[in-house]
Amino acid sequence: MTDKLVTLKDVTFKYEGQDLDAIDGVSFDVYKGEWLAIVGHNGSGKSTLAKLLNGLHFAKSGSITINDVELSEATVWDVRKKIGMVFQNPDNQFVGSTVQDDVAFGLENLGVQQGLMVERVQEALSKVKMDQFLNQEPHHLSGGQKQRVAIAGVLALKPDIIILDEATSMLDPRGREEVLHTVRELKDENILTVISITHDLEEAAKADRIIVMNQGHLYRQGTPDEIFLMEDELVALGLDIPFTVKLGKALREQDLNLADRHLTEEELVKDLCELNSRM
Repeated sequence: MTDKLVTLKDVTFKYEGQDLDAIDGVSFDVYKGEWLAIVGHNGSGKSTLAKLLNGLHFAKSGSITINDVELSEATVWDVRKKIGMVFQNPDNQFVGSTVQDDVAFGLENLGVQQGLMVERVQEALSKVKMDQFLNQEPHHLSGGQKQRVAIAGVLALKPDIIILDEATSMLDPRGREEVLHTVRELKDENILTVISITHDLEEAAKADRIIVMNQGHLYRQGTPDEIFLMEDELVALGLDIPFTVKLGKALREQDLNLADRHLTEEELVKDLCELNSRM
């Protein structure tokens, strides 16, 4: 991953009426084809970054460049064609009476020709495995299914980047896993570059790279393995370590010969099975 798709350089932003900057001199790059997770406690600045990236806010100073276009009030509509957002509550995103109507809504606003619209709606729903629900009413779907339809609505517009702004926080474990599995497949098929904004480190563990925000500053960045080496620091920042990392640590403290850390349940189960076969 060497192609820079997004560059933030010394970005600062302050909400009206507040003394401190919500974002203070933040710089980082996002590379084409990667999944970047931005994590932090409430008030750390992570959701403000999402709004800055989508032009819902504009930086007080510094610059944001997306696909070689610097984001500004003059370019915001061009930039938004390159970025799609999926928000926290899927029920707040639906505008159509059926699944296919909802996915078609953005295309209709862009004046896409009817035949092409139908093709892109079908293609997008197929990619998130919701093409059997074309005529279903959205409120009859599960939470995970609703978010997959919301992702399809973004895919139909063919953006370069999808931002998940706490998109799994209101879902049950099954719905969360459905959505994250879908995102991983889309990323692995080189369909999208993913930026996920989350406080859930179990979700962040599935990303290629993690940025930790704290009080408006970029506190640390690295791979999930590198970030979870900061276990005590993360807890001090108000972030909860993934269950598999905590369980693996507890088992190692009982003198079980396990790998240093496990980012997923699958990794931990595989390691335990291999250990059992050697005993």
